[in-house]
Amino acid sequence: MTSKERTLKALAHKTPDRTPVDFGATAVTGIHVLAIERLREHFGFEKSPVRVIEPYQMLGEIDPELMEALQIDVIGLSPKNNMFGINNSGELKEFKTFWGQTVLLPKEFNTSFDDDGNLLIHPEGDLEAPASAKMPKASYFFDAVIRQEPIDESKLDPADNLEEFNPISDDDLEYWRKEIKKVKDTDKAVIANFGGTAFGDIALVPGLNLKNPKGIRDIAEWYMSVIMRPDYIHEIFSKQSDIALANLEKIHEVVQDKVDIAFLCGTDFGTQDSQFCGIDTLEEMYLPYYKKINDWIHENTNWKTFKHSCGAVEPFINSFIEAGFDILNPVQINATGMDPQHLKDTYGDSITFWGGGVDTQKVLAFGTEKEVINQVKENLRIFGKNGGYVFNTVHNIQANVPASNIIAMIETIKKVDG
Repeated sequence: MTSKERTLKALAHKTPDRTPVDFGATAVTGIHVLAIERLREHFGFEKSPVRVIEPYQMLGEIDPELMEALQIDVIGLSPKNNMFGINNSGELKEFKTFWGQTVLLPKEFNTSFDDDGNLLIHPEGDLEAPASAKMPKASYFFDAVIRQEPIDESKLDPADNLEEFNPISDDDLEYWRKEIKKVKDTDKAVIANFGGTAFGDIALVPGLNLKNPKGIRDIAEWYMSVIMRPDYIHEIFSKQSDIALANLEKIHEVVQDKVDIAFLCGTDFGTQDSQFCGIDTLEEMYLPYYKKINDWIHENTNWKTFKHSCGAVEPFINSFIEAGFDILNPVQINATGMDPQHLKDTYGDSITFWGGGVDTQKVLAFGTEKEVINQVKENLRIFGKNGGYVFNTVHNIQANVPASNIIAMIETIKKVDG
């Protein structure tokens, strides 16, 4: 089977020739640039700077030779501009990181330092604009800088939280036209993040790409607003979904069936032990808009839809299914209620699990190779039965994960499914 055939068969809940594998196709299934460099060294590939494809988390590009070595079945397409509003597809420059690695970043990726020597990044690369994110000297990725203006309840305007959601431009449509040409002959499944369909994703709420974000931009304030200002949130989501649907209709005219999966939403609803809200809040505040987007996609395209939510979201899975999502990621198996066998037995016929192959918080990062091997074997056995599964770790592989553990994971996948 080709990678595309394998992945589509798994998404149809049928048993493929082997479990499809994703590393690097999305911003929640990727690998840190440092881990990629170490993987390339392991395989003996020519030493060269790794390109950063998602600078907020410092995720790296998986080039064709590494893709082949990892037996990857899925490739991803992302919007022209990254999280900071900087063109991610233009000319690149070398950049030396705090940890001593030389990477490739967009030419407009302009940085400065604060008084403590931490690295600052500015929206659209404009050094005159206040920094929107900071990388501490001892860190391997950026944290959002909250730029919340004082809130005057009488002047709150939902339009301020819609500044980043606009009708798609002709330039962006042309960008997608060029991107889809690059993959028209691929034998791999294609997942695309078209943007604009994430409702209340706290990675996006601070407006990292905006020079002067207005509205509710503090993460804690946003969570409280779901309860304190529900009408405000509803108006944002309603207008955002209208814009998104109009954009998706135009995008679909360009990409047609060359895309297999649409990455819709990265809004997290789970903590390690519980959920950020009750199921009644989920169904009142979020599900109508998820369903609106999913229904249009399923009625008008061949795309499967991808929902990311970390944490203990088992109580929400039926709601995700009701909302029309085909895929759930990252399947955080170390969170409360997220036992692999229970998830597969209870929901495996109705939703595809994409992730959950190994616990990245403990086992992959700090466990022995044997512990990694045993967990990967067990989760492949459970999740892979009768399809409905794409292998990935629980969220992104971080910077200092031992390369030996990553290799143990990869080799185990090959042996179990080889």
